[in-house]
Amino acid sequence: MTAQTEILTVTLNPAVDVATSVPKVVAGPKLRCGTPRFDPGGGGVNVARAICKLGGTAIALVAVGGAMGNRLLALLAAEAVPALPVPVSGETRQSFAVTDDSTGAQYRFSVPGQVLTARDADLLLAEIVAHTAQNSFLVLSGSVAPGLPIDFQSQIIAAVDAKIVVDTAGLALDHLIAHPGRPVDLLRVDQKEAEEAAGHPMLSVADSVAFAADLVARGVAKMVVTGRGAEGSVLVSAQHRFLCHPPIVPVRSKIGAGDAFVAALTLALARGEPPDTALQRGVAAASATVETEGTALCDLHTVTARFAECTVEVV
Repeated sequence: MTAQTEILTVTLNPAVDVATSVPKVVAGPKLRCGTPRFDPGGGGVNVARAICKLGGTAIALVAVGGAMGNRLLALLAAEAVPALPVPVSGETRQSFAVTDDSTGAQYRFSVPGQVLTARDADLLLAEIVAHTAQNSFLVLSGSVAPGLPIDFQSQIIAAVDAKIVVDTAGLALDHLIAHPGRPVDLLRVDQKEAEEAAGHPMLSVADSVAFAADLVARGVAKMVVTGRGAEGSVLVSAQHRFLCHPPIVPVRSKIGAGDAFVAALTLALARGEPPDTALQRGVAAASATVETEGTALCDLHTVTARFAECTVEVV
């Protein structure tokens, strides 16, 4: 096994992901679904799952509650993903995806989690601090559960001595960008989020590079990665500006592609690989994931094949 720095992922709003299909999505009649697939979900959960699938090691610290929380932990155990459950008052949510077999279109539904309490927030922060090793990688991925403070991720960042990777959205991302404290080591922002944060479309690679470079200059993050859809992904730091082009692959499901990207990139950095190689591994993992059905993630064999098909250039 290749040596790596310890990785802890944090999922504040996990879900049990359900994926199924119907012959055709139409309004009105009862639709008979195919056999459902159940997977443990949520940003950090998927990052830990993908790291384990890629031959690395990661521990998933996850806020769980109720019967659905127990189901999620059982699903993680079935994949042999080490978990650190933090019991919270709210029931763990579900998300589901339905594929229309007649068109191949996928419809994704995300149910909000139950509101957590101030006591839940205190417990989560204490457990995260207690289980974060010095100089390890801490991955904060996914949405922040309802009831937790908007700046909860900033509280975590300030409280730990680790290399921080953040992949979030919504108000939590807005707060992190608007009120930078200690720069995180890596921030991933997808194209839609980048456009919303910048207030204008990302029409060119130069637009994405400029957006990322501004976040680096303002001390939001030491490295910023932002996507450009089929064009690939851009990585910017004070020293580097790279664009990685993905291979052309059949798209079956986009669920988990961003999480697989973060997983492979973080694992590469934890193994001491340079940023351009880490970016290439992230793009390969995302490409391999969109080839899988439903809520499944990538596998090492396919990621290895796609890695050789990804190309990196300086921009």
